[in-house]
Amino acid sequence: MLISTIATPAEARDPRWQCVTYARSVSDVQIRGNAHTWWASAEGRYERGSTPEAGSVMVLRSHGRMRLGHVAMVREVVNDRQIRLNHANWSRRGMIESDVLAEDVSPNNDWSIVRVWHTPTGQLGITRYPVYGFIYPNEIEAEPEVRIAATEVDANRALLASYQPGDADRIGQLIEDLD
Repeated sequence: MLISTIATPAEARDPRWQCVTYARSVSDVQIRGNAHTWWASAEGRYERGSTPEAGSVMVLRSHGRMRLGHVAMVREVVNDRQIRLNHANWSRRGMIESDVLAEDVSPNNDWSIVRVWHTPTGQLGITRYPVYGFIYPNEIEAEPEVRIAATEVDANRALLASYQPGDADRIGQLIEDLD
């Protein structure tokens, strides 16, 4: 029998947890907004993929009554079809659950559809939830912007490069000016 731990908001020192607030607090993925927006918000900022990794955030698509989607932190990869999650606001409103089983039920074993443990019934839920994928916690380092001050010679070379083949007289003058 699988047992998940549920923390009440009082134990968590927060009056009521939402999944996004909780996922942001326990993972290194720092995205804001409703859960269904996290996948697009992560583009260019975090690596994303379809393979669960411990510490990544699983992003569920909007589905049925879950119109804002859902996010949960992957606590552990059990095997190629099962993971354990830490998340909030799932089985009971505002409460945190840890060590919750989620199972890949997609036909291609690609984590595009999952079933998630439902604590009140003591089993995997019957609903199959569509998944965007997993956001990996390390932010993509942006290339540092390098600015080089242009000299008069650089500016003239740039101007020279913009001339067309029929501009021989002007090119000759520019070459003389460069020397």
